[in-house]
Amino acid sequence: MNTTTNILVAPLNWGLGHASRCIPIIYALKENNFTPIIASDGASLHLLKKEFPNDIFETLPNYNIAYSEKGKDFKFKIFKQLPKLFFAIRKEKKLLELLIKKHQISGIISDNRPGIFSSSIPSVYLTHQVNVLSGNTSWISSKFHQYFIKKYKECWVPDVPENLNLSGVLSHGKSNLKNIKFIGPITRFKKRNLSKKYDLLVVLSGPEPQRTLLEEKLRIELSEYKGSILFVKGLVETTQKKAIQNNFTFYNYMEADELETVIQESEYVICRSGYSSIMDLAFLGTKTFLIPTPGQFEQEYLAKKLKKEGSIPSCSQHKFTLDKIQKIDIYTGFRRYNYEKNWAELFTCFKRK
Repeated sequence: MNTTTNILVAPLNWGLGHASRCIPIIYALKENNFTPIIASDGASLHLLKKEFPNDIFETLPNYNIAYSEKGKDFKFKIFKQLPKLFFAIRKEKKLLELLIKKHQISGIISDNRPGIFSSSIPSVYLTHQVNVLSGNTSWISSKFHQYFIKKYKECWVPDVPENLNLSGVLSHGKSNLKNIKFIGPITRFKKRNLSKKYDLLVVLSGPEPQRTLLEEKLRIELSEYKGSILFVKGLVETTQKKAIQNNFTFYNYMEADELETVIQESEYVICRSGYSSIMDLAFLGTKTFLIPTPGQFEQEYLAKKLKKEGSIPSCSQHKFTLDKIQKIDIYTGFRRYNYEKNWAELFTCFKRK
């Protein structure tokens, strides 16, 4: 007889942000006597296996979304691949039924994977995008996403409900959903008082080919930078690799604890404006410059929102130049948000009655 309460945690493999923000949730499940069963695919699955080497893992269908080299073509290319996305969601649903029986799953936490839902057990959806921005088709993409969200017992939004929030219209815009629960921002990091080792830290992430295009752009633009640069490429591979060229130190990837350390050892950080990265950096109060992924409306919106508020500077990828770094100190920096969680209370939705 199964005496443990097994919770399936399934983050989307779209960049590493979904997987990274599930890390503190997985730790919290363990601390509250739940057993996490982790399911994803690709780089996200690889990252979580490195973080939790002794846990149980399952591989989910890959959405196999291809991305455009030109930001303006991003939306068209995504919409063109919707049939493939629906097919992956159907495959997820079929596989989920097998996983529920195999592992005696008692609850689900799906981070933006609409196919990971069951009406037979408590299912939670984790997202910061209740509203999905897609330009003049935002109302369609938002309704489409909300169609899936409303099925879940609860929808956890990692943000505060107040006006001074991180996600803006992504989660605070109008919707008819009744299952929204603002749980506050999530971070896997812990704040420490560390002395500075690096003048500039570059953290790359996100889908190809844009990750590589930004790497090439920053290598050129930062070649005249006078300080020390730590460059984390965001390539999750089997072994960690390090290379030193002039004032650059390159790593292919860093695990969560290493990244937590080097962020706090760096004077400035350049990174994408992905929501999970923003939550981590806001928690640490890091001096940051944001470069949104071209064509990703969500990242472009978040970068513009923070810039308009006077918090964090940003610019589009093709406009980045070395002198932009000087703008960081002109901005106020991130506001402070409450990251404290009552996980035990949140997890009551999984308790048997």
